Parts: sequence; structure tokens; C-alpha cells
Amino acid sequence: MVSPEMSSIVKGVLQGDRRSIARAISIVDNNEKESRAIVQAVFDKTGKAKTVGLTGSAGAGKSTLIGKLVPEFHSLGYSVAILAVDPTSPITGGAILGDRVRMQSVASDDRVFMRSIGSRGSYGGISRSLRNIIRILDAAGYDLILIESVGAGQVQTEISRLVDVTAIVFTPYTGDHIQNIKAGLTEVGDICIVNKADLGGAGVLYQSLLEYVSDTQKKPRVIKVSAKAGKGIKELAVNIEQMIRQTSSIQTEIEKKKLEFELRDMILSSIEQKVSSMLNKNSTYHNLIDRLAKKKIDPFEATEEVIRSLAW
Repeated sequence: MVSPEMSSIVKGVLQGDRRSIARAISIVDNNEKESRAIVQAVFDKTGKAKTVGLTGSAGAGKSTLIGKLVPEFHSLGYSVAILAVDPTSPITGGAILGDRVRMQSVASDDRVFMRSIGSRGSYGGISRSLRNIIRILDAAGYDLILIESVGAGQVQTEISRLVDVTAIVFTPYTGDHIQNIKAGLTEVGDICIVNKADLGGAGVLYQSLLEYVSDTQKKPRVIKVSAKAGKGIKELAVNIEQMIRQTSSIQTEIEKKKLEFELRDMILSSIEQKVSSMLNKNSTYHNLIDRLAKKKIDPFEATEEVIRSLAW
């Protein structure tokens, strides 16, 4: 049963009311008791928005790049929302960095909805609440959602399972671009962006990426830009839109894959919570810890014994 307050919030979301959108996002991001009711209320109103994830190492210039891309997407007819997934503060539990600090160029644009959310330690720097926050923005009428993921380097492949188009931002002289390439980031990217193209090492990095991706199965596009100077931004926006249009023909397949990943993640998370609760109450488990400490049993035997003792 949806409370009158939640009904009002949902109604506001569907009407594009920014205050209602912000409140709904907070409820979902904080996993408040009303979050499930909100998601259920908007779920059948979703599926129209396109999502683009920008990932890469810290300092690659993702925020500046997004700020320059927004006007280009507006000129292409898109209504844009931005989600910046930041490291979570160990003190407050919120995002450490703020979108208004990092994207001043679009912070005052009333046409753009921006929000920073904490990664909350999720693998790959992606908050589990992100999927439902995307749904809220989708239901609110934003047809292009740009997601900047926290710069966590080699563990950034998760974002490709949540978005329609994945863009990986590289920059010269960071000391980690070769490691990123070898780690397989180019395997999940649809577009590789060499930012800070005005720096001397950008040409070498660009050629290295071109050579590397030519041998990959996915063969992502490689584009040079300078977000600071505003060079190559229009070309990048056009390429991203082309990728969006290409994915539209297989949208059902893409959506099924994203939903499969989400369902599997939710099931495993639920099982993990239940098993953790069972272990806390399991005497065999606690006794085995003592036996392990005294070297009377090895970890493999202990694991098998605990599993046998659990009431599934």
C-alpha cells in the first residue's frame, strides 16, 4: 500500500518536478522503507531513456568532458540528466565529491538534473541503488542519462552492464593507461576517448589504442578530444549518438541482459544476507573457528562441515 506522501512524490516524479525527483532519489539511494514502493510505482513507466557511462582513472577529466558534452546533446534534442558516482565518505556515508563543484559549466542549467551518489563500496564503483535511480530519471522524462563512475581504475567493467553505451576516458602521462588497456577496459568500451589531446603524449596514446582495439572483438571507436579547450567535443557527441541509435535496434536484447545482471545480483545479495544471519546463529560455525585456530581442521573441511550444518 503506497502512502499519500509517496503517491505525491511519485506523481511529482512523473510530472518532472525536480523536488519530487530529488526526494525519490534520496529515498532509493538510502534504501529507506518506501524505496520499494517508489520503484514499483514507476517501473512500468520506464524503458525510454538511453544511458551512457563514462569511466576511467581519476584525473582523466571525465567531469569536465561531461560538462562540455551537455550543450551538444541539448542541440541534438536530448533532455539530459547526470549521475556522478563518487567515493563514499566513511564518516557520513554520502558522496565525498560534489557535482556542483566539478561541473560548474552546467550546474546552473535548469534543463539539467544533476546528482552525486556514493558508491557505498560497491564493486566497480557503482552503487546498487544506481539502477533504480536511473528508473526514476527515466520516468521523470529525461531521455539521456550520463553516468560518471568513480575513478577506480581496473575494476570499472561493471558499468558496462548497467548502461547502453560505455565510454572509457584515457589521458596521457597518467602512468596507468597501458595497464588499463591490458586489464581489458577496451573490451567493455564502445568508445575510447583520449582526453587532453593538447598534451604531447596524446598522439602516442591514440595510436596505441588504435593498434590495440583493431585486434579486439568489440573494436571500439577511438576519438581524441580536449575537454579543456573544447576540441573534438561535437564529434564525440555525434559518435555517442550514433552508438545510441545502433543499440536501439537491439534494445530488447540489451535490456534483457541488464535485467538478468540485476536479478542475479539481487538474488545473490539476498542469499548472502540470509546466510550471514544463519552463520551468526550457527553453533557449528563458531566451534569450527576455535578448531581452525588450534589447527585441528583445515579451512576446506571446515567450510564443508558448516554447509552441511546449515538448514537450507
